[in-house]
Amino acid sequence: MAGYQRKTALEPKEVLAKAEQFLPSRLGLTKIKGSAHSATYSGAEGTVTLVVHRHGPYTDVVADTDRLRTSRMDYEIQRFLALLPYEPHDKQDPGLGDVP
Repeated sequence: MAGYQRKTALEPKEVLAKAEQFLPSRLGLTKIKGSAHSATYSGAEGTVTLVVHRHGPYTDVVADTDRLRTSRMDYEIQRFLALLPYEPHDKQDPGLGDVP
């Protein structure tokens, strides 16, 4: 029901690896499908599908959830996307508190 998009300097496999660390630990989701360009996670909080494609120096990351924009799932997906560096030298965005 909600979709989000972000460009990042990370390679698609790096984005999917970060998702594999972040989503199970933050939301208790389990990966139910995956490929070199996508991954679907599901759990009690809902379902999210990530699709990643490289375009020149950036990877386009699209996250679609089955929840409303006000859900915990959507809050954490936005948080995950904010962690992805836009430029190669960027660190995580400021103000994210305890997110590793």
